[in-house]
Amino acid sequence: MLVLAFDTATPAVTAALHDGERVVAESTTIDARRHGELLAPAVEQVLRESGATLRDVTAIVAGTGPGPYTGLRVGLMTATALALTAGVPAFGVCTLDALAYAAEESGPFLVATDARRKEVFWARYGDPRTRLDGPRVDRPHDLPGELPVIGAGGAMYADVIGADRTRGPLHPSAGALAALAAGRLATLSEAEAAEIARVPEGRVDSVEKARELSVLGPPRPIYLRRPDAQVPGTPKRVTA
Repeated sequence: MLVLAFDTATPAVTAALHDGERVVAESTTIDARRHGELLAPAVEQVLRESGATLRDVTAIVAGTGPGPYTGLRVGLMTATALALTAGVPAFGVCTLDALAYAAEESGPFLVATDARRKEVFWARYGDPRTRLDGPRVDRPHDLPGELPVIGAGGAMYADVIGADRTRGPLHPSAGALAALAAGRLATLSEAEAAEIARVPEGRVDSVEKARELSVLGPPRPIYLRRPDAQVPGTPKRVTA
């Protein structure tokens, strides 16, 4: 097994290779405006450092968000293109699940990332492997309870949430994403994995659909709301 994973749903452009037992190479750069420029070099770097080529990869995994439209689609389009080139399946993992997996928390906690517009994407976890609720998008002051909050969404609104509640890591790690996916893939037959990788039409654009997400699914984007940039509608006619 050799899993190539990457995520572009947050300001972190992160890529990693996992051989089924450990992360063999990883690259992360924080830059919210250069996802399209940074992802391909990051993928090339982890392949080079591990002495592998795309032909050696057995599965490709992309973080599916939730996240801003522009950054998120860079990773998902790249995953689809590389999977077609290599002739291997492409999968998706919720970005918040990868952050949770890397968290050093033993009890319930929240994961939150920046959703812009003074909001956060968040989900609630019973432990690093178990999502109990979400993903959702809300104002920081609407986050539930007094649970610890993992991720940049907590840190950037520490004055609202409470600095004592915020925890790291701030950004997702492709190493955690790859490890989470590799663990799940190891339990599946080839036919089961192929079935999961099939992409249904549409996208995950509602809280109700997001709640149904399993740990490993197709590379299907989670937006939860419209893109920040909108095409203007037809101007209204003005009559005298």
